[in-house]
Amino acid sequence: MSTTEPQHSGDVRLARISEQPLDPAAVEAAVLGPEHGAVVVFTGAVRNHDHGQAVSALEYSAHPKAENFLARCCAEVAAASGLPVAAEHRIGALAIGDRAIVVAVAAPHRAEAFATCAELVDRIKLEVPIWKRQMFADGLSEWVNACG
Repeated sequence: MSTTEPQHSGDVRLARISEQPLDPAAVEAAVLGPEHGAVVVFTGAVRNHDHGQAVSALEYSAHPKAENFLARCCAEVAAASGLPVAAEHRIGALAIGDRAIVVAVAAPHRAEAFATCAELVDRIKLEVPIWKRQMFADGLSEWVNACG
């Protein structure tokens, strides 16, 4: 039995686009390991307002290859950081309070877990072709960041 610390390279434990409700515990479990003292889980939920307007619901649409883009983002961040990562994004109709995205990163220490999780969330928002339509309480709607 070896007494040295295990050597780890980053890997993608989960990269999925789903129409089903997201489970943060499952995303967290995907990155857990005895060598990690820190696990950071980011959960993005649908809020009831945006720029002073009352939001009643959201609808997410995705490009047919969006999951490939998500997997690529995850793989690049995992390779650069050497940490295990997991991410899941929801599509379809979401109500206020529903989870839209869950991202998890595990690391030996918290600083690298926080930094890597923040980087992965930012990259997903910028690079994965998922579009958000906000429905407002007044009956109007708008696409958010649909052009890029």
